[in-house]
Amino acid sequence: MQGIGIVRRVDHLGRIVLPKELRETMNIKPHDGVEIFVNDDTIVLQKYNPSCVFCDSSEELFYFKGKIICKGCLEDTRSHVV
Repeated sequence: MQGIGIVRRVDHLGRIVLPKELRETMNIKPHDGVEIFVNDDTIVLQKYNPSCVFCDSSEELFYFKGKIICKGCLEDTRSHVV
């Protein structure tokens, strides 16, 4: 992991602001999701990129029984009903 030399303070509501340069570099736009991971004493933020659990597609996604699935795989599941 690499430090970028920028320090931000946590406000009274627990928020931090990601610097504009970082958001631009990581292609994070307003209203994009950010995943939060914790590893021991390290917090990692990662841009959230949902994808189909079967084929990894990020097009035409739906929630199906709590999982993210694309339209094509959803149609495949319907045609393979036993």
